[in-house]
Order: sequence, then C-alpha cells, then structure tokens
Amino acid sequence: MHSQIEKLYKIANKKERLIIGLMSGTSLDGLDVALCRITNSGPETEVKILKFETEPFNDSLKAEVRKIFAKEQINFQDLCLLNPWIALQHGHLINECLKKWQITPDSIDLIASHGQTVLHAPKRLHQQSNFGNSTLQIGDGDHLAVKTGIITVSDFRQKHIASGGEGAPLAVYGDYLIFSKRGEERIMLNIGGIANFTYLSADLDPDKVFSTDVGPGNTLIDVFVRKFYPQYTYDKDGEIARSGKVNIELLKELKSHSFFVEDFPKSTGPELFSVAYVEKALQESKNQHINPEDLLSTLTQLSADSIITSIKSCFEEEKPLHVYSSGGGIHNKELMRRIQVELPNCIFHSTEELGITPDAKEAVLFAVLANELVAGKEDSLFGNPAREIPKVTMGKISFPDK
Repeated sequence: MHSQIEKLYKIANKKERLIIGLMSGTSLDGLDVALCRITNSGPETEVKILKFETEPFNDSLKAEVRKIFAKEQINFQDLCLLNPWIALQHGHLINECLKKWQITPDSIDLIASHGQTVLHAPKRLHQQSNFGNSTLQIGDGDHLAVKTGIITVSDFRQKHIASGGEGAPLAVYGDYLIFSKRGEERIMLNIGGIANFTYLSADLDPDKVFSTDVGPGNTLIDVFVRKFYPQYTYDKDGEIARSGKVNIELLKELKSHSFFVEDFPKSTGPELFSVAYVEKALQESKNQHINPEDLLSTLTQLSADSIITSIKSCFEEEKPLHVYSSGGGIHNKELMRRIQVELPNCIFHSTEELGITPDAKEAVLFAVLANELVAGKEDSLFGNPAREIPKVTMGKISFPDK
C-alpha cells in the first residue's frame, strides 16, 4: 500500500482529526484559515475551533483574480496560470499561519480547500438548453498539498452538481450535522457576498431541511463602496447607507429581476448581481445621477429585503424562529438593523453562541465536508434530494509528494 494511502486510512480511523478549513469568498478580502478539531462524523460530529485567522490578500492577488472573476470573456492563459498560482499563494498563507501558531505541518491531518470561485453558472442563469449547471473554483489541490506537505481535499462543488445540485449552497451539510438542535427551529443565515440560509427543523427531520441562496449580501455594497470611496473596501457598520435614503423607484427596478420570484432552492452569484445589473436598473428607473449615499442605502435595502422576503415566504409568521447569523454582513449594523425590524418574530443570535466564530463558519463547514469524505459512514450520509440536496460526499483528495 502506498504510504499516503496508508496514512489516509489511519486518519479515517482516528477518533478525532485536525483539519484546516479554507474559504476565500467573492469579496476577495483574504483567506479564512480555521484550524478545527473534529471528533466523530455524521450526526455525532463535534467541532472545536482551535485557531482562526483571516489572512488578507495583497492588492496584486486581488488584481490578478479580478481579471477573470465573474466575467463572460477572459484571457484563457490568465485562467490557466492562476489555477496553480492561487494554490501556491494559499499554501504560503497556511504555512505562515502554522509558523505563527507554532504548529508543525505533520500534526495536521487534512486541509479542506474551497478554492477561489471565478464563475458560478447554474442553468437558470446561463439558460443554454444543451448544458447543465456549472461552477468553477481555482486553486489546484495537488499544488496546495505539495506546497504544505498536507493531504488536501478540494473542489467540493463538482460532486454536488454531478449528483443533481447546482453546486451551491453547500453550507447545509455542515449546518445540519453540527447545528441541529431538537426543540428549536433554526435558520442558519450567512451573509457573505451572496446571502443564503439553511432551515433546520426542531424535530431533526432531514426531510424538512433545505438551503437556498436568496440574493445579494455584501457583493453589490462592496463594489460600489470601492467605486465611490476608494479609500474604503466596505461600508463600515453601514454608516454610508445610514446617511442616505432608499430610492424606491430604483429598489423596485432592482427587485424586478426574475431571480426573486423563482422557486426555492436556488443559487446565484456576482455573475448576476453585478455592476451591469445595477447600471441597467439605474437607467430603467431614470436614476443615473443618484448620489452615492442613496445608492448604497438602496443596495443595502435590496440585500435586507432579499433576506426578509425569503424568510417570510418560507415560514409561518407566528412560528418562532431562532436565526443564527454569520458572514461578513453581520458586521454591517445598518443591514442587520433593517433585517431585524422586519422580522420581529425571529430571535437573532450570532453563531458565536454556538461556539463558531461568525467569520470562520464557512471555512469550518468545508472542514466538516472533508471530515465526512474521509471518515463519514455511508449509512449516516445526510441529504434531501427532494430539496436538491444530494446525499453524497464531496471533494477530491490530493497527496503531497512525500
């Protein structure tokens, strides 16, 4: 037996594993690096975050990724070059974290790498009858494994699509395994570039679980903050939005897109919620000369309404729901205020109350997916095919060269 296969076999049979979860989202702020101790698998999964860092991306890395990010036409050489290069950059950041934490690579069992999404193209978006759902994340797993010397699991989304899903959202798998609680109706709300939520039933019935993207989270807000206020990368606490007024005509035009009336579950990305989408709405509503504060207030309201409307449409109003929030959007106080005002029957929490740092949650969930791939049992696989949640393990395994 090859030594790496033997090592993987031993890892799979351990009571607990040390797994580094990685997440780099559409905001391109940096790489979330979460060192997790994961015990057991399936419904018995327990997770403890031992270390967490967000390693910021430098301007050069951001510029390189933006050459190909969410664009219909690109230079294919850029894509080819960036696939290994991104992995090497991520590998360097992991190695730096391990040095900082005074942890040796050989003590880590696995890396779980989401990679960098460059295009998400569900059929509902591309609408080409001869092709199905598609998504592409770069940051090759082999390069990452060799750079760090750690067995790496990557490219999770392809199996989801191959099994009938859209490749997103994947949070539902980890949400169900580590956040379900008997007697409490829960919504796990994540506000990243795109906002999504998972519903977890109080009776723990997997057939009631579902997850969906609902619309833009931070992506449009961040883009237009950078455009009008180059000294900032985001609207801190929503202060700019708070200083402006919602433009009702523009908001109505933004919400007229067919995505908002499509059935759940669904997925989307900045390919749809883009500068072009906003510019078209500005033109159609005759608001091309709107001031930046009002535009950002309107985009913040769009994000809030996407979440509010989706939750209201999915659940009875009198049903008490505990909403556990995560992602960068929870730091936008104005966005969170607007959401909470319109959902008075919901009880809002941070995932911090569940032992998971809100900024680390997505990285942790990929660590859980890697744990399920390596150590999970077939008879305890989670899924709900009726809600487009395939009952599968996900990820491809890459071994270091020694």
